[in-house]
Amino acid sequence: MIKEYGIVTQADQSSAWIKTTRSTACEGCSSRESCGGHGGKEMTLKVKNTLGVEQGDQVVIGLETKPMLFLAFLLYVFPIICLLIGALAGDALAPLISMDASLGALILGGTGFAAAFLIIRANHSRLNNNDEYKPFLVKKAPALSQPCQIP
Repeated sequence: MIKEYGIVTQADQSSAWIKTTRSTACEGCSSRESCGGHGGKEMTLKVKNTLGVEQGDQVVIGLETKPMLFLAFLLYVFPIICLLIGALAGDALAPLISMDASLGALILGGTGFAAAFLIIRANHSRLNNNDEYKPFLVKKAPALSQPCQIP
């Protein structure tokens, strides 16, 4: 599980907005610019308020790694697999309809690649609404002697 520390900037009974600083784990991520922040080191995340936190509380938020690995597979590996399956099918089927094998591989490979992105797009809202893929409150962090300041 990925864990980060943050401060509650706003909270109600159902939601809490947590301000946190991007960690070194974010540096290598290709989606870092679209993940709650606006290009800076600081980002604000909305999470379910399962711990009854209030404004000013210091908290630990978490994100499960297994769903993130699945999303990485879905976005990066699945389209390549569909491309390869389409290209192999095109290569095998093209001679049956008197077509050049390379052209058949190109056409069906491109079709498979496009179909992969259509499948991802069709499942986008289902995945986006699934709490398994969202950060959550782990615990209230112990109070420090000095308040935590996020620049």
